[in-house]
Amino acid sequence: MLADSARTWAPSGGADPAVPEGLRPPGEGSLGDRWQHLWSRHRIRAGLANDYLAGALDPDRGLPVASSRTVLAYLRSLLRGQRRLLLAVILANALAATSALAVPYLLGRLVQATVEADGAVAAGTVQRLVLLVVAALVAQAVLTFLAKWMAAVLGHGVLAQAREHVIRAVLRLPLGRVESAGTGDLVTRVTRDVGSMSESVRWALPESIIGAVTVVLTITAMVFNSWLLAVPTLVMVSLSTIQIRRYLRDAPAGYLKEGSTYSRINTTLTETVEGARTVEALGIQPVRRQAAAEDIEVSAQAERYTLTLRNLLFAAMDMAFSLPRVLTLGMGAIGYSQGWVDLGQITTAMLYIETFYGPFDRLVSTIDHLQVGVASTTRLLGIAEVPADRTPKDARPEGDELVGRDLHYAYREGHDVLHGIDLRLRHGERLAVVGPSGSGKSTLGRLLAGIHAPTAGSATVGGVELTDLPLPVLRTEVALVTQEHHVFRGSVRDNVVLAREGSPDEVLVTALRTVDAWDWVAALPEGLATRLGSGNQALTPAQAQQIALARLILADPHTLVLDEATSLIDPRTARHLEGSMSALLTNRTVVAIAHRLHTAHDADRIAVVQGGRVIELGSHDELMATGGEYAALWRAWTS
Repeated sequence: MLADSARTWAPSGGADPAVPEGLRPPGEGSLGDRWQHLWSRHRIRAGLANDYLAGALDPDRGLPVASSRTVLAYLRSLLRGQRRLLLAVILANALAATSALAVPYLLGRLVQATVEADGAVAAGTVQRLVLLVVAALVAQAVLTFLAKWMAAVLGHGVLAQAREHVIRAVLRLPLGRVESAGTGDLVTRVTRDVGSMSESVRWALPESIIGAVTVVLTITAMVFNSWLLAVPTLVMVSLSTIQIRRYLRDAPAGYLKEGSTYSRINTTLTETVEGARTVEALGIQPVRRQAAAEDIEVSAQAERYTLTLRNLLFAAMDMAFSLPRVLTLGMGAIGYSQGWVDLGQITTAMLYIETFYGPFDRLVSTIDHLQVGVASTTRLLGIAEVPADRTPKDARPEGDELVGRDLHYAYREGHDVLHGIDLRLRHGERLAVVGPSGSGKSTLGRLLAGIHAPTAGSATVGGVELTDLPLPVLRTEVALVTQEHHVFRGSVRDNVVLAREGSPDEVLVTALRTVDAWDWVAALPEGLATRLGSGNQALTPAQAQQIALARLILADPHTLVLDEATSLIDPRTARHLEGSMSALLTNRTVVAIAHRLHTAHDADRIAVVQGGRVIELGSHDELMATGGEYAALWRAWTS
């Protein structure tokens, strides 16, 4: 974490270079030296990939990746739900492959019949064999169409289940873990990794089934035709499996490392764009460009490793494709001279080798796509392996009193940001929390809203720990609105009704009026039906925040935690908004964390937080009378 932070100010954080020196290509040297350096770099990249995999399975921070066993178990569970369709796909492909394999056999019989008849083969024999070939080709076409159609249905069905699983896993992520992981990693997982998984499930998985079935049946047909002529293909395929097994062993770590570098690129770009004004003000544009360049260089090294693995695999495959042609023809010549095989068998064997080339090539290609998909699935399933930050229990609140006792919290072990805070909020009370930036105000608000569990002490509502409540129950007790907001792609109605499904338009209009948003919503082209989000009606930050506040009002919890909820709205609108909300918030407990002190002035009590402690607590008049920190803040604010 410290190294990543230092990269903001100096490339590589002043530590080790982003790319080890051993990965730099050598200058001049003999061919042998360059060859030696090539494999040395390959070993270094392999070590980096394996080190990343070892650390990613159980990271101290960020999001983990799932183990291979977990991925296989998950894929089995997906396919188990589509068992009948999977068997139908295999059967249809087997029948299509059998029909296709009948053609070389029939042509071989035609050649042999011609040889035995000295070229004067009977017309009836030719006609019969031609009709059988045509029938086999028609059957192959029909069965291939059915197999492809069922494979597409299988792929999309499995993909739908996988996407639903990923969405559920993302939505249940503890907020603290999301924040520690960084935006880039999560965005990469739910964009690039979902795309790679989608391609694998929709295309590579069905194609691998088709290829595997065809390859197995082709080899079986070769042996049935002549075991002698099948020996070269069997030997070369067996030898190629050595490299295939190496690829399957090494590729997962390589593709996981490659995926992590894309996350790093996204994180750096996101930080630079979101902090563009800060970057410009501090004059660190060259530093940020250098950080991006280092990320790309690291990614290039990861891609070179997987590229080398693929090149080694394809080299072995090319040998497995090319040599059997020559060896089988030579073996056939020897066998024919010895009377072990006839010309028809040789013809059939050569046609089978050509037939074998296509499915085997597709199978190897889909193995590569599957490895990329499996690596992406491993990263996606890693999201689901993040442990929950709470264990819901059966106890339910008795009353709505919100109490914090001896609250401590640490984002990093041994570094508390809150130090023994005690607060008891009376029913209907409005508590304002003020203090300088970094004093712990927002952290306190998150504890009182049940977002985080205190590392020591307790935060309860109605005598029950907030983090012991199931989230649906918790949100009916306490709700948090922050200065961050999001407008979903959908209508205004869809965006507001999220807080309480099925609410009638009259209720939505009341909520929007309360936050002073109805006037501009009514002026939209289609009112509540106007579509918002990417590519639709754009909202200002203030309008987007008003939509978020309308959701909060619709949710109607008895306790509200407002964490600088109006900070993105201009002071006049914010003052008017807070005033209009006050009528609705009557008889509700409110914790308002704000940097505008007029909010504190209107509160029943004010808690002044400094250094993670409550140093003053009382009403506006009481704190002004004491002449302490709050009085100094108020005088500075009003001067």
